[in-house]
Order: sequence, then C-alpha cells, then structure tokens
Amino acid sequence: MILIKRVLVATDFSEPSDAALTYGRELARTFAATLHVLHVTDNMTLQYGLEGYSTLLPEMQEDVEASARQQLDGLITVQDRLALQAKPVVITAVAKAVAIVDYATDHAIDLIVMGTHGRGAISHLLMGSIAERVVRTAPCPVLTVHHPEREFVMPTDAVAETAFADNEVERPGRPGQYQV
Repeated sequence: MILIKRVLVATDFSEPSDAALTYGRELARTFAATLHVLHVTDNMTLQYGLEGYSTLLPEMQEDVEASARQQLDGLITVQDRLALQAKPVVITAVAKAVAIVDYATDHAIDLIVMGTHGRGAISHLLMGSIAERVVRTAPCPVLTVHHPEREFVMPTDAVAETAFADNEVERPGRPGQYQV
C-alpha cells in the first residue's frame, strides 16, 4: 500500500500549475494527507543585483514576496485549510528547482505535484526545465501535469456516470444509461 501523508504542489501561478493544484488537492483528499502549496520567488538581490540599484532591491524583493503571498492565499480555499490543513509557503531563492527539492526533503514530502509547460526542444535546451530538474533530484515521486491535455480529476457525478457506462448495465428508468 502506498502511504502518502504530505503532498507538495509547486506553483508558478500558471495554468499548468492550476491543473497541478487540482490534482494535488484530490490526491491529498484521497490519502487524507496534508497539502503544502509552495511558490518560489526569484532572489532579486543575487539575480539582478547591480551597483546603484542595491538600495531599491530590498523594497522590490519585499513587494514581490508580498504579491506572491497574496496570490497564494487566493489559491488556497477555506476547505483546503480545514480539510487538508493546507500550508501556503513562499520561499525566495535563485535556483527554483533546488528550493523545491530542499523544501520536500526538509518537510518529508511524500509526493510532489507540479505543472509543466511542455516547451519545445529549443526552448527547453536554452531555458532548461524546473520540472525536469525536480524529477531528477527529488527525494520522492513527482507527478507532472500538463494543462489541459487530459483531465483525470472529475466531479463525483461524472465518475459515477463513467462507471455505469463502463459496466454496460442499463440503469432502471433511464434508457441508454447504465448501472453497476
């Protein structure tokens, strides 16, 4: 039996990340796991630290982090907080993949769920892939999610209807509908 107690969803607030959050919520709910939602902001001082601008960068860094916290708080619902003990986390780092893996290691995460943009080969070669680096170095399994190529997470009614159709048993009172 697979035991999943802590699910980490890494988000960059993109559509693939939103799809990953949907998967992460469902997996956390299914396994009665805690949901961690992590956003890694760029460390502007180290990444963009130019002479003459160093006095502005701390304020800009604080603004970027505050904006990320606000966006993250908007993603986490009251239901997430109550049922999944959702933990929104903002970290600042230069290397996002390393920060995600370090967080997963430090918090004994059992599964990482993250979106992937599915860039082309040239873009991937030039920019690299955070998801690929996380997959290669993570201490636990990583589920990568594209958006919206395929939706596996369905509302409960849709799951029941699919089950009826798969078993090919006609539902009473509903011609053309099936039951188990």
